[in-house]
Amino acid sequence: MRRYFTTFYHVEARMCTPYHAVDYLHPEWTNFRFHDGYKPVSTNYRGDCVSNAGFYVTGPSSRAVKFEFDDSIRVWGVGILPLGWAKFIRADAADWADALVDGNRTPAFADFAGLADTLFQGEPDVDGELARITDWFAARLDRPVPDEDRIVAVHTALVDPEVVSVTDLVARTGISQRTVERICHRAFGFSPKLLLRRQRFLRSLAKYALDPSLKWIGALDGQYHDQAQFVRDFKQFMGMTPRQYAALEKPMLSAVMRERARFAGKAVQALDAPD
Repeated sequence: MRRYFTTFYHVEARMCTPYHAVDYLHPEWTNFRFHDGYKPVSTNYRGDCVSNAGFYVTGPSSRAVKFEFDDSIRVWGVGILPLGWAKFIRADAADWADALVDGNRTPAFADFAGLADTLFQGEPDVDGELARITDWFAARLDRPVPDEDRIVAVHTALVDPEVVSVTDLVARTGISQRTVERICHRAFGFSPKLLLRRQRFLRSLAKYALDPSLKWIGALDGQYHDQAQFVRDFKQFMGMTPRQYAALEKPMLSAVMRERARFAGKAVQALDAPD
């Protein structure tokens, strides 16, 4: 199933003292998050808010999502690659770009309600829960995927730092620009131009997150012409300045990004290759 997912991941955050935690999810591919026990409050840049939900869905995103919690939380996440969207979700990804919804109350994700309802069974059981997630998707692998090879080709080109423009992307894939745009709308959620800008930004953010001693200037991706261009991207994608972001505590995401880089090779899922 590697072609369809980034990771299946399990996170526990335990409160030792009373504390109001605030953190921000950076732009990423689609994620399903299943919560056991306490449910956080999540808000996107449009002001859409989801709370007290056992099944949170964030569509492919180009903006940060704020989440807050006051108690210990336990969550299973499923990171869904563009090819996974095309396989498991019967909708255009662009229609759910930057969406934040309660999956149990959203008809487009009704197919996954069975997994949400049966994932947690009594006492925490990480191995059993992982098996239930794996089995649920494995039972649905026979669904056809239109344009599978083309989706993989576009994705492979997107994560290549040498691809700097839509012209490069079209040349690398050997697909017409109109077809590339159609595929991006259907499976990726955004225009090719925005996706390339997001990749450039996330390479810089990931580098800084793993080694803040670099400062922002040392973490800038080679595609940036100057720091001002990066600051403009940062404001668009994160809704704040690099300085404001650096000053945040990031109680969960800093640890998650470091651990993800250790076991998956990349600090953020949007930098994962399609295989």
